[in-house]
Amino acid sequence: MKDIPENYKFLSSHEWAKLEEDGKVTVGISDYAQDQLGDIVFVELPEIDSEVNQGDEAAVVESVKAASEVYSPVSGKVIDVNSSLEDSPETVNLSAFEEGWFFKIEVTDISELENLLSPEQYSEHCQD
Repeated sequence: MKDIPENYKFLSSHEWAKLEEDGKVTVGISDYAQDQLGDIVFVELPEIDSEVNQGDEAAVVESVKAASEVYSPVSGKVIDVNSSLEDSPETVNLSAFEEGWFFKIEVTDISELENLLSPEQYSEHCQD
């Protein structure tokens, strides 16, 4: 497994959340998740301005192996989506923690990040 960025938090279902300097949260799936899924062929992103709750399904990713729901690690309003994934879903395989992000959220309760796994906890979770 590639190095897990220190400033990211995780759901046990392999989604990551990165708190940006502007207070928004960027969301994607982990490198471990993309590796388990295999070649990603389709990404369905949420609608901009849609409301999401922590733990709710917000997107879908399909690979040659399976389709998988992507859950929101925090609650809030979707303010941006990575529309380049619609034409180039393989970006998630190539750069899960950077260019392969899925959507950005204007968070309603920043303390929800405290409920997520730290990089160390997530790494241990992936080894179970």
